[in-house]
Amino acid sequence: MVRSVGLEEELLLVDPATGQVRSAAPRVLQGQADPQDDALPVEMELFRHQVETASAPSTSLAAIGDDLRRARRTAGEAAGAEGLALVACGVVPRASDGAVPSPDDRYRDIVDRFGALARAAGTCGMHVHVDVDSPEQGVAVIDRVAPWLPVLLAISANSPFYDDQDTGYSSWRAQVWSRWPTAGPAEPFGSLAEYRRVGERLLASGAARDEGMLYFDARLGQGTPTVELRVTDVCTDVEDALLVAALARALVERSVRAEDAGETLPSWRVQELRAAQWRASRDGVTGALLHPVTGETTAAREVLRVVRDELADLLAEAGDLERVDDGLERVLARGGASWQRSAYERGGTVRDVVLDLAARTEATWADGAGP
Repeated sequence: MVRSVGLEEELLLVDPATGQVRSAAPRVLQGQADPQDDALPVEMELFRHQVETASAPSTSLAAIGDDLRRARRTAGEAAGAEGLALVACGVVPRASDGAVPSPDDRYRDIVDRFGALARAAGTCGMHVHVDVDSPEQGVAVIDRVAPWLPVLLAISANSPFYDDQDTGYSSWRAQVWSRWPTAGPAEPFGSLAEYRRVGERLLASGAARDEGMLYFDARLGQGTPTVELRVTDVCTDVEDALLVAALARALVERSVRAEDAGETLPSWRVQELRAAQWRASRDGVTGALLHPVTGETTAAREVLRVVRDELADLLAEAGDLERVDDGLERVLARGGASWQRSAYERGGTVRDVVLDLAARTEATWADGAGP
């Protein structure tokens, strides 16, 4: 069985003259291509300097890649008509005058309720939806996949610059996002009933406005029979996004088979999971990660090898092994955070970083391939 996957991407709108974000999403959305043609829709996000695109669910990662490129083209051409550029990056790299909420009652209410926490949280993630057979199976997957998710974060890390400076992190988005009261790793739920009970308690506490704000790193999809993995940065290179998708699908399948076989649930405290995520956020794939089986601090290259070998049979079954082998070597040679730091070294300013991001984002749809 090859499970269907769907990807959602959050993207920035920037002014090429300054490299700063612009609150222009309403104009860009009005200018997007006729929805009756083959363009995928572009939608609002929390703030007006962001837009969201998505692929259709598919068992084919090639088809998902085509969808992402088409959606980016739709958004990018509409942004270009407004004199703006589309940028795939996890946070806003340059200091700005402040975030303006999108013209949506839900988004306005989120900002009103959560104040400065919400206004600082205009981050751009990539969400991976993987089909499961039932909500009960989905909760079992959520419980088992947790120690592997920091590896996906490390692979996707694409947000080292924030407020015109290098944060020292490969994914600053992960640090900003973790401020939400419902965000981050969770202890094992054990059952669908407990998963729902926890969600109800969080809603009753006010920590979440609605179910859409239950920001667990892995959660049940809303309205779809999926597990949604929410831990990764948006990737500039579409091929990096597909690498994450391939690994996510294999991790879900691995978790299902382990549950069906009655294997013992891995024993990780939530504090250890937070430490693993912090390490992945800081180092990306350039330093060390927490080994997803032993919990020991281990060189990132070795952790990626362990993940690849653990999932090799499942990746081969899905036809994804060659893609993953090529992708892991690519991100080890230069991942998203390293690309940005190289642009800074060449140009000397964060504006140069943003311009490089804009050019590389456009290249993903202009020539049908990543950089």
